[in-house]
Amino acid sequence: MNPNSNTNNRNQKDVEPLNKAIRAREVLIINEDGTRQGPINKFEALKLAEDGGMDMLQVGVQPNGVAIVKFLDYGKHKYEQKRKQKENKKNQIRTENREIRLTVGIGDHDLDVKAKKAREFLSDGDRVKVSLKFKGREIAYQEFGLNTINKFFEKVKDVAKVEKEPKLTNRFLDMYIVPSKLKSGGKNNAKNEDEKSVS
Repeated sequence: MNPNSNTNNRNQKDVEPLNKAIRAREVLIINEDGTRQGPINKFEALKLAEDGGMDMLQVGVQPNGVAIVKFLDYGKHKYEQKRKQKENKKNQIRTENREIRLTVGIGDHDLDVKAKKAREFLSDGDRVKVSLKFKGREIAYQEFGLNTINKFFEKVKDVAKVEKEPKLTNRFLDMYIVPSKLKSGGKNNAKNEDEKSVS
């Protein structure tokens, strides 16, 4: 039984009502086998829990104000919750947005460097935005920009697939690529929309 669980100093909003901190006068006990006991006076129920070396945790409340409780080892309960959260987090996949920036007249060597970096991002399971900027009158020759992006993709197509085809937005021709195969046991599944760029 939690030695500190009988106090009412529970200032955290997310703390589960426990033992004397349960405000209801009557409680309905849910036993481990699913059977119900009560409603009975809260302090009678608390004595039953204490006699069994257990804590009384509120898990709900009925419309009539009767608290729904379970008897358990609260320390063990919190440990199991944290263990499950840690396990779930470990098994999730996180996708980060990365960005590779190209120019119309980029040289072959620089294109290889960009492609190598993109491959690193993709191997980590990241999504890559390939962004080509048209400068000045280059906007009149969009086919050159498209050729550059296609040439770039040829260098990574064995590990990538196109998520969004090249699209012109203002002076930027953008294409999104993702790993063709996601690695298991990778990163956390929540998308991080902060794009990290490689100029």
